[in-house]
Amino acid sequence: MNKVILLGRLTRDPELRTTPSGVSVTSFSIAVSRRFQKDQTDFINCVAWRQTAEFVSKYFSKGSMISVVGSLQTGRYEKDGQTHYTTDVVVDEVYFTGSRNESNGQGTAQEDSTFNIDEGFMPMPADDDLPF
Repeated sequence: MNKVILLGRLTRDPELRTTPSGVSVTSFSIAVSRRFQKDQTDFINCVAWRQTAEFVSKYFSKGSMISVVGSLQTGRYEKDGQTHYTTDVVVDEVYFTGSRNESNGQGTAQEDSTFNIDEGFMPMPADDDLPF
């Protein structure tokens, strides 16, 4: 089984491109803190395709918290006579994980009529009002 789940912050703005055949693709990297070594960070390259790519490029920017679910893909290429190896996460799903105050300035998902993040959810009462 090849499944990756990551939570981190985008290190740069996602780059939305279109292939010659018209398919959307975006590349981005996320900074992920290690579980037991909070002072160490890994920088993970990610690639998303089609609607997921368009969603990431529209709603996320540098510094945004993001959760991604996908699979690892390795590759290699030759450059100047040397072989270089790559490892990327091919993203299948993305989730908002930051607060609303971390809006990227391009508008939040709630402001877009095609995607309402609050649809079907009720506001939570204050901690003082919870029965436990």
